Amino acid sequence: MKILMVCLGNICRSPLAEGILQQKADDAGLHWQVDSAGTNGYHVGEAPHRLSQKVARAHGLDISGQRAQNFVAADFERYDFIYAMAEDVMDDIRRISGRAFNPDKIGLLMDVLFPGKQIDVPDPWYGPEPGYHEVYDMIEAACAQIITQNIRSHHV
Repeated sequence: MKILMVCLGNICRSPLAEGILQQKADDAGLHWQVDSAGTNGYHVGEAPHRLSQKVARAHGLDISGQRAQNFVAADFERYDFIYAMAEDVMDDIRRISGRAFNPDKIGLLMDVLFPGKQIDVPDPWYGPEPGYHEVYDMIEAACAQIITQNIRSHHV
């Protein structure tokens, strides 16, 4: 299973989501590849934001080796599923993808917990450190649910 986590710059939310889901998949014995990308190119090649790294480290995760990359239309062919962190990110993905957009292979991350509520993972970029902790907790809960749903659906 190949999963892509997408936010705007690929330095705050999606690197956390990549690290959290990969760790949970590994811990569950799932052979998943989790990556992340951003819909704007402002930070391509950069490591995750220092506060995303700090919050991840506080939870025993090292995301420092990740590097920001752009979301591209071909990602719909490369990945089994794509999680957008927010509705504005989903809009960017639709625009970038054009005809490659596949609604069956994409969803808002928080829909795994709150189906149809269109809850965004807020972008902590401009705020202080507590916002990064809030974002971590939201992403962690959603990733735990992704693992639970996958295990349930394959062990029925």
